[in-house]
Amino acid sequence: MSGGLVHVVDDDEAVRRSLAMLLDSMSIRATTYPSAEALLAVAAEGLEAGCILLDVRMEGMDGLSLIEALRRQGVMLPVVIVTGHADVPLAVRAMRAGAMDFVEKPYSEERILEAVGSALTALRTADQRRALEIQAEAQVAALSPRETEVLAGLVAGKPNKVIGYELGISPRTVEVHRANLMEKLGVRSLPEAVRIGLAAGISPER
Repeated sequence: MSGGLVHVVDDDEAVRRSLAMLLDSMSIRATTYPSAEALLAVAAEGLEAGCILLDVRMEGMDGLSLIEALRRQGVMLPVVIVTGHADVPLAVRAMRAGAMDFVEKPYSEERILEAVGSALTALRTADQRRALEIQAEAQVAALSPRETEVLAGLVAGKPNKVIGYELGISPRTVEVHRANLMEKLGVRSLPEAVRIGLAAGISPER
């Protein structure tokens, strides 16, 4: 496992240093913060993509409050929280608030690396999915308004006759628009066109 960035948040300097050294040994960059407030201050200016590894119990703002504050700011990076045995109920609440995983103390290096690796993989997967969404949105934007309406009908699983009836055009005209939109989307099959429509945010209920 290598690559990625981990934002380490812990009010214990020795713990921060230890975690940073562990991550560095696996070629994972780490940026450390002595408090939840310190991370929030950076997040307000823009937080570099990565995952967040934080202690649930800290002086000042705790891990749960930090997650909630980050979500309010629109920061959706995957979060791994570290918790003591007595803090498990708080960790569960944090997961409900959006944390991806929690690691219970005392933890092994392998467990920390496993949790961080899963979080970074989730981040890359989300990035790839968003890249596909952006591409699909651009493809759909190139369609005419009528072609977009026909595509919405196809995404909803409607046959040409029903789409034509709802749009006030003939089934033959629907076929023409369907052929044109598939050519513009660069696809040869209906499932491919539907996949692009869904990725672009066209809902079956539209």
